[in-house]
Amino acid sequence: MKNYTKKTYLGLLLFLFSFLTFGQTKYATHKVKEGETLYSIAKQYRVTPYAILQQNTEIKNSNEISPNTILVIPIGGIITQEEKPKQEKTTLEEQIEPIGFQRHKVKKKETMFGLTQKYEVSEEEIKRYNSALYSQQLKKGMVLKIPKYPEIIEEEEKDIEFETYTVMPKETRWSIANKYGITIDSLLIFNPDLPKNTSYLAVGQELTLPRPKGDSLEEQQVVLFESYTVPKAMGIFRISQNYGIPVDSVIKLNPEINEIGGLKEGMTLRLPKRKPQNEIVNTENYIFYQVKPKQNIFRLTQNLKIARDSLFALNPELENGLKAGMVLKLPKNKKEVLEVKNSLVLDKINLVDSVNVDLMPKVVFLLPFRLNRIDFNNTERTEAQINRLSGVKYAAGLYTGALVALDSIKKLGLSVDVVVHDTERSLETLKMKLSQTSLIDVDAIIGPIDPSLLGEVAAQASNHDIPVIAPFASNSTISLNNVFFTMPNDQTMRQGVLNYIEKKRTTESLIVIADENHQVAKDSILNRFPMARVAKMSEDGSLHLVDFQTMLSEQEENWVFVETNKPNLVTSVSSILNASIGPVEEGGDIKVRMFTTDYNSAFEGESVSRPHLSNLQFLFPSSYREEVNDNFTKDYRRKFGHAPDRFAIRGFDLTFDLLLKLAYKKNLFETEGLIGRTEYSGYGFDYKNNWTSGYFNQAAYLLQYDELRIKQIDTE
Repeated sequence: MKNYTKKTYLGLLLFLFSFLTFGQTKYATHKVKEGETLYSIAKQYRVTPYAILQQNTEIKNSNEISPNTILVIPIGGIITQEEKPKQEKTTLEEQIEPIGFQRHKVKKKETMFGLTQKYEVSEEEIKRYNSALYSQQLKKGMVLKIPKYPEIIEEEEKDIEFETYTVMPKETRWSIANKYGITIDSLLIFNPDLPKNTSYLAVGQELTLPRPKGDSLEEQQVVLFESYTVPKAMGIFRISQNYGIPVDSVIKLNPEINEIGGLKEGMTLRLPKRKPQNEIVNTENYIFYQVKPKQNIFRLTQNLKIARDSLFALNPELENGLKAGMVLKLPKNKKEVLEVKNSLVLDKINLVDSVNVDLMPKVVFLLPFRLNRIDFNNTERTEAQINRLSGVKYAAGLYTGALVALDSIKKLGLSVDVVVHDTERSLETLKMKLSQTSLIDVDAIIGPIDPSLLGEVAAQASNHDIPVIAPFASNSTISLNNVFFTMPNDQTMRQGVLNYIEKKRTTESLIVIADENHQVAKDSILNRFPMARVAKMSEDGSLHLVDFQTMLSEQEENWVFVETNKPNLVTSVSSILNASIGPVEEGGDIKVRMFTTDYNSAFEGESVSRPHLSNLQFLFPSSYREEVNDNFTKDYRRKFGHAPDRFAIRGFDLTFDLLLKLAYKKNLFETEGLIGRTEYSGYGFDYKNNWTSGYFNQAAYLLQYDELRIKQIDTE
């Protein structure tokens, strides 16, 4: 007990130390040397040029930074006394998060100083991502994670001034970055207060953005030039007005004007090509694409399905060359042939081929195994307790599937740090387990299953920007902006069915049968299809048979919605509809199909006839597509000796999906903005960020009974 207490106390001290170390802002002074610029100094200290200018208000632009100038540099953390005065590079806390890591195997006689020189990082930065070095010396054979940072491009010849930009309606980060000709990463650096787990911008929100400053010509946001042939009777003053630049700038760009004694008809001038200042770049006009590293124009036009000339016409800055991070405009109609999310075109990323084995994610499972309530001495009793105790069967199935996912991800070369806690369905136990677990380096939490515990987990995880994966939840009564609700909600399921019917319906007669608990579903159907008729219900909750039979059309096919959670009503309605299919005296056969927007256990009752549902081509929404991947089934059987249930399939799918995304980019909030819909053994994932309420899964399926089998409907 003493040993446990000591460890807990030591962990608490380490946590407090890290909080004090990383939570304060300090300053250093820097004496400018010959040849140094604002950009080289900012790169050296890993801060933005703007941050330096903020602390040195007497300096207006980089031209005023001269040798021997003393600058105040804002740095994070506490400078230790171990720093050597002779060392030019001050040991700093990070101002910018690493964009990745590279592995380094320590060789004989290598030193920390040598590593800092080789990789251009500080000793503290190496130790931060290799915590063992805080307590032991560098040894041969150690494998270290060396952080890699985004390169700060020096632009010594361009003076930068900043301006305040007010966000207009329907503008996005992508459209604003395109308008200013900068990357999204640059926009985030200029505006560090913008949240990283969402791309939301509010109308009227103010942003700090760069504006070229200096010569009057440069104030016009010049990005490239065009040729201009002087027509008859055109004067230099009129040209300056047309292009919005002073006369002296026209002459500066075209010195031959002075050499030949003035402007002449037929002369070819070099003049700035500017973006139209009145152009509104928002999601109503365009969609956007962010250029990835190593892409070229040919491959880009192929992937984006656009001609080269059209791409250049929309993005004239491409004449200066294609660069990674550029935000390009595309016609809005390309949305029909490209996958677009939040107005951003998504690359077709193969997550399996994009695994970065250096990332090594850490995941915490919080599941109600309830081991304190199970007697493992008696096999039969154990099985009975697992089936009886609420949540245990879900947790066991989910976790066994997750174990197969961990095996699968290991085969791809990725190491995963896994921590598992039994919540025991108790808030007190949950709080105790979380207090014993450091969340500082956790990348995601899977669980809990209990809705009553989800708020506590989300709140604690939010303090560390950790995403929480809710295995069986579709929504919450409170706003949980860091929670990924993995089950599609009722509205998503309902809209899938209604969209399908709206697309397929021609002259079919629509009838709605809804009990007292499904008024929302009834209203949604009538709102979409006002011509639909509502069947009367008797006082005992059953269908008013006589009235209903008169509603069935003999000329048109009948599409009947059945919205209920009562097995008896499903049984009676499906029997009545099945019996209605047959010859009548005049008009031929009555044709009937059955639908529901809320598939529940009532439709799976023992009294419900499967042949009847098949005859009615019963169509319903589902989060599960019924077609299980054979490879997963084989792996599961090999590991556990029996076939997986739906809980195990779900455990595999959501765990494998999470780990692949964390292995692509170790920030799930950012990854979800880049990855489209993913599908695995039985479930799909396509999250939509609702900004304040969380991330909601839009991936649902339409299933239909056909010849006593259930098949998936292609909604495309």
